[in-house]
Amino acid sequence: MTIEQQIVATAIAAVKELYGQDVPEKMVQLQKTRSEFEGNLTLVVFPFLKISHKKPEDTAQDLGKYIKDNCQAIADYNVVKGFLNLVIDKKAWLGLLNEMNANEKFGEKPVTENSPLVMIEYSSPNTNKPLHLGHVRNNLLGWSLAQIMEANGNKVVKTNIVNDRGIHICKSMLAWLKWGNGETPETSGKKGDHLIGDYYVLFDKHYREEIKELTAKFVAEGIEPGEAEEKAKKEAPLIVEAHEMLVKWEQNDPEVRGLWRKMNEWVYAGFDETYKMMGVSFDKIYYESDTYLEGKEKVEEGLEKGFFYRRPDNSVWADLTAEGLDEKLLLRSDGTSVYMTQDIGTAKLRFQDFPIDKMIYVVGNEQNYHFQVLKLILGKLGFKWADDIFHLSYGMVELPEGKMKSREGTVVDADDLLEQMYDEARKTSEESGKLADMSDDEKAQLYRMIGLGALKYFIIKVDPKKTMLFNPKESIDFNGNTGPFIQYTHARIKSILRKADDQGISHKAADVLASIEPSAKETRLIKLLSTYPAKVAEAGAAYSPAVIANYAYDLAKEFNQYYHDTRILQEEDQDVRRFRLVLIQTVAEVLVKAMDILGIQLPERM
Repeated sequence: MTIEQQIVATAIAAVKELYGQDVPEKMVQLQKTRSEFEGNLTLVVFPFLKISHKKPEDTAQDLGKYIKDNCQAIADYNVVKGFLNLVIDKKAWLGLLNEMNANEKFGEKPVTENSPLVMIEYSSPNTNKPLHLGHVRNNLLGWSLAQIMEANGNKVVKTNIVNDRGIHICKSMLAWLKWGNGETPETSGKKGDHLIGDYYVLFDKHYREEIKELTAKFVAEGIEPGEAEEKAKKEAPLIVEAHEMLVKWEQNDPEVRGLWRKMNEWVYAGFDETYKMMGVSFDKIYYESDTYLEGKEKVEEGLEKGFFYRRPDNSVWADLTAEGLDEKLLLRSDGTSVYMTQDIGTAKLRFQDFPIDKMIYVVGNEQNYHFQVLKLILGKLGFKWADDIFHLSYGMVELPEGKMKSREGTVVDADDLLEQMYDEARKTSEESGKLADMSDDEKAQLYRMIGLGALKYFIIKVDPKKTMLFNPKESIDFNGNTGPFIQYTHARIKSILRKADDQGISHKAADVLASIEPSAKETRLIKLLSTYPAKVAEAGAAYSPAVIANYAYDLAKEFNQYYHDTRILQEEDQDVRRFRLVLIQTVAEVLVKAMDILGIQLPERM
């Protein structure tokens, strides 16, 4: 229990004891004591005046005496009008440090059989292209959010829905059939996802050429240019052929299905490599090729019950105008599915498979409307859990040169990015000249750790809702709000602790002596450490790993200021020295906990 929590609990007990009334926790307002007055925390007394029926000063005196007598953390108090200034006993800070140092699960709530089950969907790749920078943000947010939810006492299931069917998949397949000459990952030397992504780009190149030719032809025939282009997009031979392939796929054509399975396997092998490099994983993977039929079944059911309607062209729609939205396509005129159909089916299967209390979708903000519609449609279909769906809507990742476009082949490939981060980490680390005694394997491992840590931290530290600008070089900096700065701070603490071990100086297990007088900087560090559980709770409530990232940076920064001004191993007083070693060891442990939630490793040496 933090000191603030102890004070709040005692204040509630005081009001009950003195004035015979229960009060809610939110009524107890604590703030930092103003510098001109003695004290650490100030209790605002005014909310209790209607209960006490006394003057502000008298009420503050009553509460101050009770809190001092009943809360060990409080050494003294003073009253300034309606403000009760509380002086925290230095022993309380030491007790708090001992408590944090001894608690391996500090900041975590236990997960039990009765804990709520949270399912988190992230990644959601398409099997027509490799993972890119946008997927990187998605995966990192999803994975760290899963860790946060678990740290807040929830059972967690991490899921991925693979978009392995649809017109875009047929585009890659068709391009490979036409221009692939039997090329495979083995014959090309390319990862499977990269190979298939190349054919997706190739399809678009030829498709654009067809659109250009057809548009010119239609304009020559007297059609208005804008209308001509739209007509060309629909009638271009390649897109017509791709749609025919999709219909064949849905009809279970053996030739189309065989090609589809072969090419998808290439892609999955490529994805697995990237996920491994990124350090993310899943408990359950769903495939839209399985879920779309479930969705079609539910749509047909909704059609029979009058929730949806069929247009003359045979397409099926949901009319959501009464709810302030528009009409939403659920089945195309040729009977093929759309994303919404698939999401309905996937949601149904998930809630069948798991007793989910909350479903979190980690999907970019361009899909905000889609999820509004999904919740409404699932509600119409009678799914009681529709209200338990939450869309973590995150902003896009942009580059200094602007937005990425996958069809044009201008995306930042995830594999290339991970390799670039490794190279940047290697260059920066070599320039420091501090790794001379490391083996080549140790160095390679360190570069990977720094590069990945820099990438993850740079992306995660930004509030998920915000669009972010990513610059790889800025992320690998050993100063400022970066992953390597926090990693270096941890390595620095571990170096001090190793030296202490070499000198036979104990910094483990023993309680810090009550006779120690912590300095203002030490008190500040202990207080900051004690707020870690609250930050974990805040990150869970806000669905924001950025809360943890920025806490870790604040802690690392506070330690470095302390280290700069304080003797640790050079301290002659043995008790003070041991206290300081326990303090910095606790800082290191909390940094490891915080960064572990974000999927970032902290090296022992840098």
